[in-house]
Amino acid sequence: AASTCSRCGPGYKTPLDAMKGPREEIVYLPCIYRNTDIQKPDYLATVDVNPQSPNFCKVKANPIDLFWKCGLANPHTSHCLGSGQIMISTMGDPSGNGKGGFVLLDGETFEVIGNWEQPGEAAPFGYDFWYQPRHNVMISTEWGAPKALGNGFNPADVRAGHYGQRLHVWDWTTHKRIQILDLGEEGAIPLEIRFLHNPAAAEGFVGCALQSTVFRFYKTPKGNWAAEKVIHIPSKKVKGWALPEMPGLITDILISLDDRFLYFSNWLHGDIRQYDITDRRNPRMVGQVFLAGSILKDGPVKVLEDKELDSQPAPRIIKGKRVQGGPQMLQLSLDGKRLYVTTSLYSAWDKQFYPDLVKEGSVMMQIDVDTDKGGLKLNENFLVDFGAEPDGPALAHELRYPGGDCTSDIWL
Repeated sequence: AASTCSRCGPGYKTPLDAMKGPREEIVYLPCIYRNTDIQKPDYLATVDVNPQSPNFCKVKANPIDLFWKCGLANPHTSHCLGSGQIMISTMGDPSGNGKGGFVLLDGETFEVIGNWEQPGEAAPFGYDFWYQPRHNVMISTEWGAPKALGNGFNPADVRAGHYGQRLHVWDWTTHKRIQILDLGEEGAIPLEIRFLHNPAAAEGFVGCALQSTVFRFYKTPKGNWAAEKVIHIPSKKVKGWALPEMPGLITDILISLDDRFLYFSNWLHGDIRQYDITDRRNPRMVGQVFLAGSILKDGPVKVLEDKELDSQPAPRIIKGKRVQGGPQMLQLSLDGKRLYVTTSLYSAWDKQFYPDLVKEGSVMMQIDVDTDKGGLKLNENFLVDFGAEPDGPALAHELRYPGGDCTSDIWL
């Protein structure tokens, strides 16, 4: 991107230049043992995704330790800054309360420098963030208080105010919060946020988990910021599940480097969707693939009313392995033709909604993308099974490339 923390990345001048870069060969994924029966530290895995390599689809482990300072805890998203520093968002304080602050690290030594936000400016909750320097703005999202979500999902915690529904707009120069966008109940639990990759763009999208909506946020002619709902996935009336209605639960979204397609995962319904967003206010679905989820036809849940499907999807079996859980974290190849996906959301929620996922471990899959007319198709020859790890089944999460990717690179 414009600047990498160690200044050793490919350094593409524009997002469109990045699309012409070489094919990805390795992918990094944090793998989690927390809230499982395996008493081992979390670790960073390196996966070989080069089809010509003898180690194709194999995992190499790199143990790491994570700590927090600055009165913040539960780190989540990291971005490189033009200064060479690394900025990491957090979800809470060391006591498990909600606190949306940001930690700065030295890009060479990884030593903690301090807080990015001004004293007293931390948001009530935190999760993801994205900045757009040309508009002097950064926008952050909210999940919830770690001590609430750490025990699994309880609807009572939403009613008690332990989950968020707002976007926080920050002045990129002064590090102060300048505006709060309340998305209302339809925007409850706004998770991943993405500006368009064009550095001149003053708009983007955020996926809101609880009501399965996508909001478009944008800069108004007056110079402030606003948001509007542009996608809604209807819940399904069900029997044999925790609640009478099951949301899709949008957990991850990303935008192709040419700003043409938006992708997101429905962790509970079990599908990934592709939308043409050339008309920013009217996204149009052009691709969909089911990869598992909670409404499989041979599972315990019976769908009583479905506004989208005529029948419940079949289970997904790849290379003899039944996929447990639902599609969650996403990463797109630079050229936009391959979409990678993992199946773990958060270990406590994995245990609650997909206990077999915790027992068997998550998987990494690859989806072939039609970048002309749109369309998604599972690559049946690709599977990384984290249930086969030497120390026992692991829960693989976010996917990142070593030289930058669609969810981490920001152009100045």
